[in-house]
Amino acid sequence: MIRSIRSRSNRIQIALVVALLVGSSVAAIPGAVSAQQATQSVVGEPDITFSTASGSVTAGTASELAVSITNRGEVYRTGPPGYEDQVTTARAMTLRFKDGNVPIDVKSGEVTAGQSGAVPVGSLTQPVPITIAENTDPGTYKIPIEYEYLYTRQVEYNANGVVDRTEYTRTKTGSITVRVEEDARFEVIETNGTAQVGDTSDVSVTLENTGTQTAHSATVVASSQSGSMSFDAGSPSASAYIGEWAPDETRTVTYDVGLAPEASVREYTVGLTVNYEDSDGIPQQSGSLTAGIDTLPEQSFALSNVESTLRVGEDGEITGTIENTGPQPAGSVVVRYADDATTLIPIEQSAAVGPLDSGESASFTLPIEVNSEAEAGPKSIDLAVSYRNTDDEKRLYEQLDVRAAVAQERDQFEVALADRTVEAGGSAMLSVEVTNNLDETVSDVEGRLFADDPLDTGSTDTGYVESIEPGETATMTFELTAGSSAVTEKTYPISFDFRYDDADGDSKLSDTTRVAVTVVEPADDGGGLPLPLIGGGIVLLVALGGGYYYLRDR
Repeated sequence: MIRSIRSRSNRIQIALVVALLVGSSVAAIPGAVSAQQATQSVVGEPDITFSTASGSVTAGTASELAVSITNRGEVYRTGPPGYEDQVTTARAMTLRFKDGNVPIDVKSGEVTAGQSGAVPVGSLTQPVPITIAENTDPGTYKIPIEYEYLYTRQVEYNANGVVDRTEYTRTKTGSITVRVEEDARFEVIETNGTAQVGDTSDVSVTLENTGTQTAHSATVVASSQSGSMSFDAGSPSASAYIGEWAPDETRTVTYDVGLAPEASVREYTVGLTVNYEDSDGIPQQSGSLTAGIDTLPEQSFALSNVESTLRVGEDGEITGTIENTGPQPAGSVVVRYADDATTLIPIEQSAAVGPLDSGESASFTLPIEVNSEAEAGPKSIDLAVSYRNTDDEKRLYEQLDVRAAVAQERDQFEVALADRTVEAGGSAMLSVEVTNNLDETVSDVEGRLFADDPLDTGSTDTGYVESIEPGETATMTFELTAGSSAVTEKTYPISFDFRYDDADGDSKLSDTTRVAVTVVEPADDGGGLPLPLIGGGIVLLVALGGGYYYLRDR
């Protein structure tokens, strides 16, 4: 026990001697103790991890993925908070997503993280655009991230501030996990139908659910991408209800597509979106789909071979040829009178032509009455064509007019008298030749004679002919009397008019036709023999007397 105490005492004495020697050596270096106490350092580094802040994504879509960057920071030697922030902050940090082995395409290229690349301790979110391939199977996919940053490993400082920094650049690899969920997905299979300029047409689009889940209460919404195209009476969009839509099932929706008259002939794009509910009853919306719609020029018609028999005061016709110059067949084609002239009165408002294929033509006739107030000469007359399109809907084409000649007014009947005289104080039977100047056969023609004092009509003041063809002449007989006060060798007017039925059976009254007749001296009968007969008798008596005396002398 005493040896051990002595031994312990010896060890204590040796330690004190060593301590004195070390202390004396340090004291021999000027300023060494003060420098050791004044200079300190903070040591640390960033600690970076990645995760996906957004939820799962759907195949066949394009979206934005929220990447969460977390820096927990590691401090190995503590110090003032400001210096600890320096050694734990990643600076000039860049990210590059290595998506070559996954069906997810990150569209960002190299990305600078945070504000100018600074990532302090904590978390921040970095959005990056991605596209998921249509045929991507549901599941989780890991996308490697190569990231690089600059950081300060050590900060040395004293009472006067920072003495020195040690900085490094690090290149590391991390990753994020993206989940592609099972869902309904849709694809446009085909488009049937064409839109026609200036008309509406049925266009059908066939789509398929290429996803793995059933879409419930599905509706396909179509949206026009042009101001010249519309749906359902002018709306820029239209929807079609589908209902349940199972995977691998195709559905066809039909829209009434209209193109304005001034629209250009080209392919138009329609945007399609499928709104539906998933298996949990949560509303979902598909990505944007597109369908192309071909177009046709506007339906049109043209007139040719137009002829006119119009005449002031008469019924006439406009005849011609109507041609379907549009790209589509036209059904129930009707040529219509569409003018508002007050002097032209359509006897029939329209003339039916029937169906016309594209490029086909047919003749038409429009009967028109020209009243007596019209002026003769060329007229521009508006016409229109009504028809049914390929969807059996009624349409009207109004861009037609014709130039038709209107002839001068004429008498419907020409009157000629074989004898234009009547004796004063006597009467005469007038034989009147009546010629039909019209372009149609007239029937039940009743002529009437009119005369003013000193002339008058006799007991026969009307004449009748069953029918007269165009250009044909018929004869009627009328009695005309002249009063004793009539001046001989003077011309007096008489008038005729004619009531008749035209070719359509309508009763018409002609214009009045005036004819001049002359009053002549009456023949003098005196109650005796005529002078020539008396003279002849005297000659005969003289001859007979001479003969008597001749025979007596013999």
